[in-house]
Amino acid sequence: MNFENSLSFAQQLDANDEIKHFRHRFLFPQHNEKGCIYFAGNSLGLQPKNTVNEIQKILDAWTELAVEGHFKGANPWMHYHDKLTVPLANIVGCLPQEVVVMNSLTVNLHLMMAGFYRPTKQRYKIICEAMAFPSDQYAFASQALLHDLKPGEVIVEVKPREGEHTLRTEDIISTIEQHANKTALVLFSGINYYTGQCFDIKTITESAHKAGSYAGFDLAHAAGNVELKLHEWNVDFACWCAYKYLNSGPGAVSGTYIHERFSTDKNFPRLAGWWGNDKSGRFKMEKDFDAIPTAEGWQLSTPPALLLAAHKASLDIFEEAAIENLHTKRKTLTAYLHFILNDINQKNNNKIIEIITPANEEERGCQVSMFMHKNGKAIFDALTKEGVIADWREPNVIRVAPVPLYNTYEDVWRFGNVIENILK
Repeated sequence: MNFENSLSFAQQLDANDEIKHFRHRFLFPQHNEKGCIYFAGNSLGLQPKNTVNEIQKILDAWTELAVEGHFKGANPWMHYHDKLTVPLANIVGCLPQEVVVMNSLTVNLHLMMAGFYRPTKQRYKIICEAMAFPSDQYAFASQALLHDLKPGEVIVEVKPREGEHTLRTEDIISTIEQHANKTALVLFSGINYYTGQCFDIKTITESAHKAGSYAGFDLAHAAGNVELKLHEWNVDFACWCAYKYLNSGPGAVSGTYIHERFSTDKNFPRLAGWWGNDKSGRFKMEKDFDAIPTAEGWQLSTPPALLLAAHKASLDIFEEAAIENLHTKRKTLTAYLHFILNDINQKNNNKIIEIITPANEEERGCQVSMFMHKNGKAIFDALTKEGVIADWREPNVIRVAPVPLYNTYEDVWRFGNVIENILK
């Protein structure tokens, strides 16, 4: 598409957008009595208008039924999370029995590593990207320590080449091959939180398996954002949060995928809890654990009904909009943002903004990371004053993410217009 940096062109793109009406299903923070330009969906998605209604249903059942709400009423809490598995399976590309909603992201990473990271004297290394999200780095290091290993000897980080911001897939593969005989686990992000680079999950998984190790992924910035085919790609496990692109509220309940070759194996090592026990015997209070032969067998505790309700409110919108339509719009929306920022750069004698997120649509999602060569924090603060909600990451990156469910092409143009005025 031949883009134009004009308001009329952006408005024409919006007029032709078949899913633009979903924007009105969300609540926007206000600036000067009108909706702000919200480009922070990569950090916290907007609240669906129906969230309060779904939560109220849980509160009403709690009022009317109390403990019986687990078993009675229109939506008994005992089975509530069953409503979420099919929508989530569609989003991450897996079988419904391979996905479960539970806990929070880092808790689930630890639960997965309890089974998938069992180091031996021969295989003990964890291969990951450099500058993984800090919580992931802490998880890797603490898992090493739990096995009486030294993190510095266990963790192998793949770094960008000198002068580059993102990783080359061939360098990831080369690193896996280099450490193949000693690697127990390859665990990457789906999308790097800082650069916005989307990794080649299929190729990384194939390389990990060829090396004889497991392949897992932190999809915090990928779930609900980019196209995923976890089952088809043969990924062993993956975890994600639901408060970013999945719009399920601050601290929202997490999700986990476990390939069926493991989820159906009742004897696969895990940290067990009573909600993962066979459903027919759950309330017999028997001593021996009998795992549910699906991803549900990794559940620990009673599901948090209020959080599940908030999650459902967003997933209902995803189902209605269809994930394929969101992917189509996302690619064009983000491409337009790339075009606007490049146009701004061309108008300035000095390069102030460097886009470090790959331009190739297969290597990026909604997020665009702007490496600011000059006055980055001052520009970010000025954006905030103008009603643009974005995200600052030290030392010099502004992250923005136009989300197809609720952002428009006019949002992108107006953002560029604000940037231009600030630079002037």
